[in-house]
Amino acid sequence: MAKRVLQVLGVGVAVAAGALTLQFAPKGTFPVVDGNRTVWPWAVGIGLVVLVAPYVILALVGWIVKQIQRARFWDLVAAAGGLIVGLLIALLLTIPLSAIRFGDLNQWLPVLSALLFGYLGVAVSVLKREEIQHAVGSLFRRRRDREVSDHDEADVAEETRPTKRGRKAALAAVEKQQEKVLLDTSAIIDGRIAEISNTGFIMGTLVVPRFVLEELQHIADSADTLRRNRGRRGLDILNRLQKEANVPVEVSDTDFETVHEVDAKLVKMARQIHAPIITNDFNLNKVAELQGVKVLNINELANAVKPALLPGEDMFVKIIQEGKEYGQGVGYLDDGTMIVVENGKTFMNSELEVTVTRVLQTAAGRMIFAHPKAASGTNVMRRSS
Repeated sequence: MAKRVLQVLGVGVAVAAGALTLQFAPKGTFPVVDGNRTVWPWAVGIGLVVLVAPYVILALVGWIVKQIQRARFWDLVAAAGGLIVGLLIALLLTIPLSAIRFGDLNQWLPVLSALLFGYLGVAVSVLKREEIQHAVGSLFRRRRDREVSDHDEADVAEETRPTKRGRKAALAAVEKQQEKVLLDTSAIIDGRIAEISNTGFIMGTLVVPRFVLEELQHIADSADTLRRNRGRRGLDILNRLQKEANVPVEVSDTDFETVHEVDAKLVKMARQIHAPIITNDFNLNKVAELQGVKVLNINELANAVKPALLPGEDMFVKIIQEGKEYGQGVGYLDDGTMIVVENGKTFMNSELEVTVTRVLQTAAGRMIFAHPKAASGTNVMRRSS
């Protein structure tokens, strides 16, 4: 049915074009037979248009519909707004451009300016949508906070000066809470972000970009059992964050089609909206810092809040494997910290009381060096069952 309608429209357009061509064509354009101009040129044109027009129009309409389906809603809104602004600028330039008296430029320049500024308006508004949205949002927030501040000061004009400073500090705290923090795939799969957010230490909105969510879903659909379990764990953690966390969680549709790697997209998005990234990926940590993006590394946070162990302190540790050096034994704390015990190899599979000699902090975490504690000439040891 659609093809029939398009065929009829194509015939109408072809007939109109042929009639106008026959009417306004210069004399001598078409051959003359018995004093009348022949109509075979535009008749052939009608036939060709009738055959070709439906396919061309259907292909064009299909392409437009497909592009609209692929585009995100806010990109379409931004494109419409940019087009309106571009056309308004072109409209303001119509009068001076029409005044140009140089051939037919006064007729074509307004049309060209409308096309140019319309395209520029759409391109700029779509490519810079996040920055425009962030700037407009900040403007409205400042205006709202100023109105609230003025209203409160008018209501409590008799209050003291320290109270006003306290109110301004509270408003600044509210604005800080509205900041955004990007979540990396590794931080979601790790799971500790759920407990951290419940403590109230994170101020702002946790933002999960759509491309991070797609990577998480891809991992959850992996054929490898380990990867699949990690992906599903990440989805469960994300669901828990949305339901139980004390901070809001937002899924952003921002994407960068020209960038293929998820880490690169995350860094680019962080630079655009001026937001830090929460991750425990060592490589992403370094790349982001090189590009001036603030990184909140969960591993560094975990190391910072571990109980401090000082040389000379005693503790119990189970020796479970040999060390790299001769006679060394290796054990681990509950949080995974490695403890290297000198002369601990002879106490393999035993829980031994040791004395800390030194603590080494590395990029991968902490390492504790110790030696068996001597008590009355004997080592204090608890043999494991």
